[in-house]
Amino acid sequence: MTTTAPRTWKATTAGILNIIAGGLNGLGALGLIIALFAVGSIDIMRFLPPEDASFIMPLVVPILIVALVLNIVATVFPIIGGIFALQRRRWGWALAGSIIAIFRSLPLGVLSTIFVAMARDEFE
Repeated sequence: MTTTAPRTWKATTAGILNIIAGGLNGLGALGLIIALFAVGSIDIMRFLPPEDASFIMPLVVPILIVALVLNIVATVFPIIGGIFALQRRRWGWALAGSIIAIFRSLPLGVLSTIFVAMARDEFE
């Protein structure tokens, strides 16, 4: 017979905070998608000085794409970690999601990381 640690509020709170942090990051990803479409459809050249336009314009889309990919990663991992924290399975994934949430949502990520670490015994 194996004994398990009693279920506390820590893992549940960490999971909810991770999911909220991931959802907020998703809004940032949505903003970057809108920016990518705006760059493609609006004549941005008129807002730039003519001497800088030829240097800046080829860099805008690749920078937005890299930022979007990083933002999607910062959206998906906290959500996955939050789901695992709510299920109290795979502590490593829950902790990884919490740590990645720190990069985009500092207060939520720090609290979530602390709660996941404190609830280590509750995970399978």
